[in-house]
Amino acid sequence: MLLPLQIENWLKSIQSGDRLALSKAITLVESHKSEDRLTATQLMKGLSTSHHSLRIGITGPPGVGKSSLIEHLGLHIIEQGHKLAVLSIDPSSGLTLGSILGDKTRMSVLSQSDQAYIRPSPTGDQLGGISKNTREAIRLCEAAGYDYVIVETAGIGQTEYLVSTMVDLTILLHLPGAGDDLQGIKRGVMEWADILAIHKADDPKDPKVLQAIGDLKLAMHFLETKTSGWERKLLTVSSLKKTGIKELWQCILVYQKHIIENGYMLKGRNEQMIKAFRQILQQQIWNAIIQTKDIAKHIGETEKNIYSLNLTPEEAVILTQDYIFATLKK
Repeated sequence: MLLPLQIENWLKSIQSGDRLALSKAITLVESHKSEDRLTATQLMKGLSTSHHSLRIGITGPPGVGKSSLIEHLGLHIIEQGHKLAVLSIDPSSGLTLGSILGDKTRMSVLSQSDQAYIRPSPTGDQLGGISKNTREAIRLCEAAGYDYVIVETAGIGQTEYLVSTMVDLTILLHLPGAGDDLQGIKRGVMEWADILAIHKADDPKDPKVLQAIGDLKLAMHFLETKTSGWERKLLTVSSLKKTGIKELWQCILVYQKHIIENGYMLKGRNEQMIKAFRQILQQQIWNAIIQTKDIAKHIGETEKNIYSLNLTPEEAVILTQDYIFATLKK
């Protein structure tokens, strides 16, 4: 564990825009080592909350071109005089938990800018297209003075609404020919989206683009928006033709103005912090429970009984729950 003065100096380096200090801090919060987690808690506690970035989640199915869009949108944001951080989440192997982390190479122009910071991270064992410590990484980027923080999800399916639980604005990308796309993404993600964008709409008169617009407009008609007073927007964008980028940026600015003026940004973030507390508490309690010798032994024996078909998972849960409560009462 670091000394308070060391933590203070580290924080000052992050807040001064030291990219190496920021990268080391994100690596720290992503660590699973118990001593690193204690240091990370110290570091996060000392973060300044004076700088408020707009947190943007960009999600969509594989192949929709999230990285390409982020590069062009990011370059436009920088041209407006802003600093941008991109947290790019890559899917991890279900066997090894390893990741390629190649998104930075797909944003080759943006990554060369001094006003942009791109950080790839693996999902690890976290579902929902995000990393377990994405929320902490966002706050670190804010402390480093970035005006906009984009979280690019891994693009793995319907559970990607989880990014909406840690950002202010969610942009959901679709491909032309959205009929099949809608079938794959379903309502779960769409109802969390504040902006829908049909990407790779290179030809606005293409029948697939027109069909996608019609399908999405119909779907939007039946979906409520999560932000009061905000009417979900639908745009067409092409990174190849560099069209629709300015319109998307203007839409982002309108949304940002709406949530700030109506107090929704602060309210939403406070609610997100409560949800984060509950999620972390559940995980920490579970971690503490399974480290108890008797309970760990009971769980091991129970799993053997499930494997040998002597117990169903449902029966095992009831028995284990009763055993844990009885053990804790001793």
